[in-house]
Amino acid sequence: MPISPKQCELVATFANNVRRKRLELGLSQEELAELAGVHRTYIGMLERSEKNVTIYNIWRIACALQVEAADLLIEPSAF
Repeated sequence: MPISPKQCELVATFANNVRRKRLELGLSQEELAELAGVHRTYIGMLERSEKNVTIYNIWRIACALQVEAADLLIEPSAF
């Protein structure tokens, strides 16, 4: 039985890490989307845990946020 992205703890961790890092860098969702080469609404959907993200887009967003991709997938207290 499939679960929605909102029901997956890893999706929530990713969403929180993206939002936290984006705000630390002083970027809007639109600015991050442009840097990562994705649509601006996609960033909002990811940050609200409404959309599942591909490995490729994790990498693109991590590059735009200047972090390792793995850092977006672990709880902040763990790194």
